[in-house]
Amino acid sequence: MRALFPLYAAGFVTAFGAHCIAAGLGGYTQTSLLTLGLLLAVYDGAEIVLKPVFGSLADRIGPRPVLLGGLPAFAVASAAFVLAGDAGAVGLARLGQGAAAAAFSPAASALVARLTPSEGHGRAFGGYGAWKGLGYTLGPLLGGALITLGGFGLLFTTLAAPAVAVAVWATLAVPAVPPLPRTRQTLLDLSRGLTHPGFLPPTAALAATTAALAVGVGFLPVHTGTGPLVAGLAVSAMAAAAALVQPAVGRARDAGRLRGTTGMTTGLLLAAAGYTIAATLPVLPTTFAAAVVIGVGTGVVTPLAFAALAAATPPGRLGQTMGSAEVGRELGDAGGPLLVGGVAVLTTLSGSLLGLAAVLAGQRRGGSYGHGAPRLSTADPIRRD
Repeated sequence: MRALFPLYAAGFVTAFGAHCIAAGLGGYTQTSLLTLGLLLAVYDGAEIVLKPVFGSLADRIGPRPVLLGGLPAFAVASAAFVLAGDAGAVGLARLGQGAAAAAFSPAASALVARLTPSEGHGRAFGGYGAWKGLGYTLGPLLGGALITLGGFGLLFTTLAAPAVAVAVWATLAVPAVPPLPRTRQTLLDLSRGLTHPGFLPPTAALAATTAALAVGVGFLPVHTGTGPLVAGLAVSAMAAAAALVQPAVGRARDAGRLRGTTGMTTGLLLAAAGYTIAATLPVLPTTFAAAVVIGVGTGVVTPLAFAALAAATPPGRLGQTMGSAEVGRELGDAGGPLLVGGVAVLTTLSGSLLGLAAVLAGQRRGGSYGHGAPRLSTADPIRRD
């Protein structure tokens, strides 16, 4: 369906923008590591706080207006980055980017679910995840090239351009999707939905695999002691593997050849196996192989988890559910490196990677991933059949 492609492009914008900027902030700020850490964290922090808010707003007024508001706001924040002259201004620009991404990211995923029949959710979310994976892959590479060619001014100006282009494309191609009637929801209803088997296990799987990717980006190059070029290639191989596998996994799910529980369990075990290989054989060839295995594992989980969430959620609550699930991913993105770094201080980096492998393997026992789990009434974020 042609209306899905601008939504895929919106996923690319948020992934590309976050990673190409984050990869170059150290050279841009020339400040302390603490300041650099805060600038890196403020983007994710804004998303963690605001994604559920904008997701609920998308349910209330419809996801299309939230999408079309968030993309231009991202462009404005990116353009403001060009004018930033000190660390405080850069932090405000990063905050603006994170807030804008918190608006259009859950709106885009909600639209993917609303515009696709349930039997096509696997393929649709596989495409969405693949485009985001492409953004994660190309972000550091193209970001470095843009900085080399024209400095940070060219980088940040370039970031504004695709956001504007996708906003125009979505305006022309994405149909209006009106908000659906909803039963009034209390805080108790919300709490029950967010801890329910139809929501929590797929979200936990997303958080675990996002943590696996984040640790791979930060710690695999350190573990092998390679230079920045080789390290970048290994990280890009991991992200590319995750992007390439997702459409095929989605098609297999829609055709009935792959069940959600089986697929997500397999993906988590593959990611665990990748880190076991990396921890026990820290040499360059096996690191590349481990990176690809980790990428494949995360790519298997992502479309299946989002399809399970979409299948378990009434259409009138899709924005809220997708926003809350994205928060789980952000927590994994932050928590994975913290876990590995903390354990490495107490043991070794190899020991901490083995610890992460154990967490990933243990996560498969966390519950049902969308098959056989009970569902709640439409008063809650999760639906009862």
